Amino acid sequence: MMEHDMREKAKNAMRLILEAARFEVEEVDEPLDLSAVRDGDCLLVLCSNDAELIGQFDKTNYSLMVDDHEMTCKKLLFTLEKDIVTENCTQWGIDEFVQYAGEAVLADIVARELTLDLTPGKARAKKGAGSTSSSGEGGAAEEPDQSGISLLHFPVKLSEQAAIRTAGIQGAAKLRFIPYYLIHYASSGEQVYKDRRVPFDADGWGAINAINGIKLDLDGTKVEDSEIPANAEVSDAHITKEEANERMVTELIERLTQKVRIKQEKGDAIFYEEKTLKPDRKNITVDTKQVYIPVWQIRGKKIVEVNAFTGELLSEPMDEGVEVF
Repeated sequence: MMEHDMREKAKNAMRLILEAARFEVEEVDEPLDLSAVRDGDCLLVLCSNDAELIGQFDKTNYSLMVDDHEMTCKKLLFTLEKDIVTENCTQWGIDEFVQYAGEAVLADIVARELTLDLTPGKARAKKGAGSTSSSGEGGAAEEPDQSGISLLHFPVKLSEQAAIRTAGIQGAAKLRFIPYYLIHYASSGEQVYKDRRVPFDADGWGAINAINGIKLDLDGTKVEDSEIPANAEVSDAHITKEEANERMVTELIERLTQKVRIKQEKGDAIFYEEKTLKPDRKNITVDTKQVYIPVWQIRGKKIVEVNAFTGELLSEPMDEGVEVF
């Protein structure tokens, strides 16, 4: 049996999930837990580990009368018992519960409607190619087939279905690996002008898209050297490593450059002297490696891209020739 406290917590979580999917949710009398209505559809929810109760729920037909209109109710079961199999209701286990609970939180953050798979039978949550998202965007499932191609890349944390939900459109999804130059830069040295000392110390990471030159903030410690999923597409770089290095150094020099204004007095006159101080290029070092960022590209009525590592909906494409969402 599912303990009372555990069942209450499960019921509250199921309410949040269904409300994220735009259902109007109410509690119902035992042995059931919730009813949910949306656009003429009715859903009854049971949270239980009791095989006898579940069996009764699975074989019973339920209907709801609204304004003299009778609706046949769909059924949703949440159970922690892995051996229970149903035929006439949607069955969620731990994997589905974790997936949809996380996606409900994300849907609330990005103000989007959560899409639920309510197909009767024991559902299997799909896992993002590579690993389960710590934030719940991807779901757990079988490991995807590997391509045999190893790349230095950021891991895929967003499943295909979660990416489609984030994109907000229906269409064919393609996993693509976009090349970036991940650059660690360091600057040192200083200049002294009269009584003013200007240091040029800097240390950090930067990344430049190897296709369109767009800059991105990346944490270089998150990359991994492993095989990518089969059927994924690897895009070619259009910008050379040397060009990326030159751009990074140029932008760093511009960022560290300072204008120094010194006030001087001569007799009754006061005048200011302004001088621009720049770091010496020889005091700047860059260490560059090519990495790949996974991106789900969804092609429907329009093309939308979603970062498969962060789960972020991209406001501008990572590749050339892609429609901006």
